[in-house]
Formats: sequence, C-alpha cells, structure tokens
Amino acid sequence: MNLNNLIPWNWRKEDSLLRRDSGSPFEELQKEMNQLFDNFSRSMFSLSPMKWNLPEISATYPKMDISESDKEFKITAELPGMDEKDIDVSVSNDVLTLKGEKKAEKEEKKANYYRMERSYGTFHRSIPLPAEVEKDQIEAKFKKGVLTVVLPKSEKAVKESRTIEIKPEE
Repeated sequence: MNLNNLIPWNWRKEDSLLRRDSGSPFEELQKEMNQLFDNFSRSMFSLSPMKWNLPEISATYPKMDISESDKEFKITAELPGMDEKDIDVSVSNDVLTLKGEKKAEKEEKKANYYRMERSYGTFHRSIPLPAEVEKDQIEAKFKKGVLTVVLPKSEKAVKESRTIEIKPEE
C-alpha cells in the first residue's frame, strides 16, 4: 500500500470521497445549514436557561430587584416595550404576583417586498411576602418600561426592627 494515498492533500479530486468544494450551490447551502444548526445547538444547550439570549425567554424572566429600607420593601422590574395595560399586579395569600404579556407586530410594505414580524411573550413572577407588609397600602407605578411596587411595612414591623452590633472576635 502506498502511504501517499492516506494523506488527504495528496488526493486527486476525482479519487476523493470527501470533496471540500464541488461548486454546487446545493452542497454549499447544505453546508451552511449544517453549520447554522451546529452553532444553534452549541449555543442553546451549552448554557443554562437563564443565560439564553433569546427575546422569548428574556420576556419570560424579567430582570427584577428587591430592596428593603426601614419603612418599606421595593420591587422594580424591567419590562421594556410594555404598557401598564399589559401588566397585572395582584396580592393573594401573602404572595405578590406580577403577570404580563407583550405583543409586537411590525409590518413593512415596499414595492419589491412585504415583511411582517410578530413576537409574543408572557411572564409570571410570584414573590412571597413577609407577614409584616401592609397589603392594603401596596402601590404600583410604571414609567419608561420599569414597574416599581412599593410594599410598606406594618407599624409593628417598623418598631420591632433593630440594628445588631457586630463585635470583633477575641
């Protein structure tokens, strides 16, 4: 057996079973589609769901911040592209629930083409509330794509809170 036949760069094109570039547009399309699916599956399944960078998934998990002060809890949720009519804020059984649905349609008509894009996404977040919240005084405001929910603490919770001094270990 001739060892030169085993080296791919010595193969003649007609002898090769693995041709790199046949010039056929269908083979080029097949190659590009394979690469597209490989890249998609590599990016989708090598990351956790929270790291996916897809609009549908990011709409499912809005970015939220929860903070606490002496008198209140504050929740802010980033909901870009939404209106207050698309958002529902409710309290039931010591759970604050934020729900929303985003619908977007973009239509473009020109002489040589027509394009219609639609995207939909919903989210549902439930946040357990501490018992010391005044549920009847909860306020929600929406401005420039940011929802802010303020949950005032009860008088009992405000009176009972105290700062604990941290001492160095001896």
